[in-house]
Amino acid sequence: MSSIKVHVRDNNTATLMCPSCGAIKHIAAEKFRHGHHTFNVRCRCQQVFSVLLDFRRHYRKPTSLPGTYEIVSEGGVGGGIIHINNISRGGIGFTVSGLHRIEKDQVLHVEFQLNDKKKTNLKKKVVVKSVLQNAVGCQFKDTDVMERALGFFLQS
Repeated sequence: MSSIKVHVRDNNTATLMCPSCGAIKHIAAEKFRHGHHTFNVRCRCQQVFSVLLDFRRHYRKPTSLPGTYEIVSEGGVGGGIIHINNISRGGIGFTVSGLHRIEKDQVLHVEFQLNDKKKTNLKKKVVVKSVLQNAVGCQFKDTDVMERALGFFLQS
């Protein structure tokens, strides 16, 4: 049985939809925040399905976009090719090909092209939040200003 991923809204509610009959149920998700995020639900049609609650602040869209990075932090040297695996309003997750010198809390300049109709080119400064071997998680430095193109891309 595969899990259905459900995003939890700011008011700690989530909307579940039965994969069998399409019935919708709204739940309070606060009690799951600090415990198990996965649980089974039995629908009124008797179908049992697994739900995985996602408590992230922003929806994270899976992607497959090529890009480049350059370390702009003081004392940091380097750059290279990246593969962006996911993107949200708040940041990106990518993998680096080959060896790299990326470290937590560094500031990077990333450049990539969305696969939207206009092939929008984005240049963003990001702060590295996590590094696990070649997988890097970053937060956009200017989270107040989001390009219109990125907003539309995330909604599609």
